[in-house]
Amino acid sequence: MVPRKRLGGWEQASRGHDALETILEQNTTRVRDLVPIRMWRMAASPWTYYRGAAAVMAADLASTPNTGIDVQLCGDAHVLNFGLWATPERQLSFDLRDFDETVRGPFEWDVKRYLASLVVLARDNGLPAKVARAAVSAAMTAYAEQIARYASAGELAIWYDVITSEELLELFAPEHREKAARRLTKQANRRTSAGAARKLVHQVEGHLQIVEDPPIRIRLANLRPEMDVSVSVLTVLQQYHDSLPYERRYLLDRFSFVDAARQVVGVGSVGMQVYLALFEGRNGTDPLFLQVKQAGPSVYEKFLGDSPYATHGERVISGKRLIQAASDIFLGWTSYQGADFYVRQFRDMKVIPDSRAVAPYLVPFARQCGRVLARAHARTGDALTIASYLGTGTAFAETMTAFAFAYADQTEHDHGQLAGAISAGRVPVEQG
Repeated sequence: MVPRKRLGGWEQASRGHDALETILEQNTTRVRDLVPIRMWRMAASPWTYYRGAAAVMAADLASTPNTGIDVQLCGDAHVLNFGLWATPERQLSFDLRDFDETVRGPFEWDVKRYLASLVVLARDNGLPAKVARAAVSAAMTAYAEQIARYASAGELAIWYDVITSEELLELFAPEHREKAARRLTKQANRRTSAGAARKLVHQVEGHLQIVEDPPIRIRLANLRPEMDVSVSVLTVLQQYHDSLPYERRYLLDRFSFVDAARQVVGVGSVGMQVYLALFEGRNGTDPLFLQVKQAGPSVYEKFLGDSPYATHGERVISGKRLIQAASDIFLGWTSYQGADFYVRQFRDMKVIPDSRAVAPYLVPFARQCGRVLARAHARTGDALTIASYLGTGTAFAETMTAFAFAYADQTEHDHGQLAGAISAGRVPVEQG
C-alpha cells in the first residue's frame, strides 16, 4: 500500500482542513457552558493542545497514505494515556487507558500519535532534542522487538501477556525502587471508591452527598432542580445494568444509589457529559463510585467508516476489552435522550503519571509504553504481518522519527493559531 520510506512524510499544505475550525466544530456538540473551560485548558501549552486535538490529528493522518494493516486502534495513544490499572485480582498492570476514539484502523496511526507525543512532551518540559530523539528511538525499538516476539508466539500467550507494575519500577535505579514501590502502592490504595469518598462525600442531615466544586463538580439536584434525580439516574443505569454479565449485575444489585454529580474531566473530554454516580453497600460504609461518560463518534469514523456497534458506548467498552490485558469488572454502556454513554469505576486504583513526573524518565518510560502498544496491536491485529512490514532494517524507525518531529512542529503552529484566536477575542475561555 505504501513503502516504509514514504510513510513518515508530512506537509501542512496537503492536510485539507483548518485545525482551528476542526477544534471549534467539536464544540458544537458539547455542553455549551463548559466549552470555554476546554479552550482554556487546550491553550495552556502545545502539550495540552495535543492532548485535546485528537480530531485534528485524525484528519491529518487520513490525509496521508496508510498501510491498510488494521488493528483495534486505541485512537489516542499519547504518552500520558498509558498508566497503571488494577486487574480484577487487584494487581497493578501497566496498560493503555483512554479509548474514547477506539476503532479499527491502520496500526501506524497509533504509532504516529504516540511517537509525536513524546517529542511534544519533551519540548514542553524543556528537554533537549537529543532526549526526545532517544525517547522516540527507545519506543520504536521496544515496539518492533515486542511485535517480532509476538509474531512467533501462540495466540493464548499474546492474550495472557501482562506488563506489571514491577516491570514499570525498572525505570528507577535499584536503590530507589523500594521507595518508589511503597509510594506507588500507597497512591494506588488511595485511588479507590473508599478513597474518593473520603474526599468527595460528606453527610448532610444524615444523608450522604457528593461535595460540590463548581464548575468542576455540580450535584445533579442543583444542576437540574426540575429533575427527579433518582428516577432519571436509575433509568440511565437500568440499561447499563443490562449490559453487564449476569454475575456483575448480581454484584451491582447489592449497592443502592445515593447521589450523582456532573464532573469536568481531562482536556479533550471537557464539554462531553460526564457524571459521577455514588452508591453504597448494605452496611452503609461501603461506597462505590461509577463514572458515566458520554461517548460520541470516534474522530476516526469520519475517515474509516462507522463502527459495527449499535452505540458508541458499546464501541468504547468493546475496544477497551479487546486492547487491555485486564479490565474493570463494572465496564458497561447505556444511552439516554439520544446520547450514548459508557460506564466504569471511578479511579479503581488507577495511577496516571503527569507530564512533569514522566519527563525525568522519558526514555525508559517510552520503552515500556512501546511494549504495551505492541501488545495491543498483536492482540487485535496480525503481529506477523506488522513485523514483516517493519522489517529488520532502520527504514520504518527513521521515517517514524521524521514524522514525530515534523508533527510536533505542526502542533506548535496549531497551538499558536488557537492562542491567537483567544487573544483576538474570537474564542472565549474560562479558567477551570
